[in-house]
Amino acid sequence: MIFGKIMKALNEIDISNLIPQRPPILLVDRLVYCDEYVVVSELTIRDDNIFCEFGVMDAAGLIENVAQTCAAGIGYHTIVGGSKVRLGVIGAISNMDIVSTPLVGDKLTTKVMVEEEIFNMTLVRAEVYDGDLLLAKVSMKIALTDKETQE
Repeated sequence: MIFGKIMKALNEIDISNLIPQRPPILLVDRLVYCDEYVVVSELTIRDDNIFCEFGVMDAAGLIENVAQTCAAGIGYHTIVGGSKVRLGVIGAISNMDIVSTPLVGDKLTTKVMVEEEIFNMTLVRAEVYDGDLLLAKVSMKIALTDKETQE
């Protein structure tokens, strides 16, 4: 039952309280799961998505979705810890493998697994799915800055 309470609490969080991005660049609809090592988000791709052309999301959109999923997890832990959310930047991208590109209307589930945290740098690997279909996987370094997000 604890997992159900966490899910309800996550569903009630406005994603804009966790990450600095705003429309039209907002690429996470909601945080689905978040613990110390795993963050899961969902995104339904809409036709006004700036990373879509001719109904297909490009690689930059997938990368930004992963980065924002990381940011949402970090933001969640920051708020729970009583601190203010800080801005993060992509430090590096490696081992990117795009199996298939998502289409407008697809509901993406992005799973980010924290591999290591060193100072203000978080090393992650991520997988993006449409249902059971693996769309992409990537490793990423996310660096936190000292700058707080604007409310």
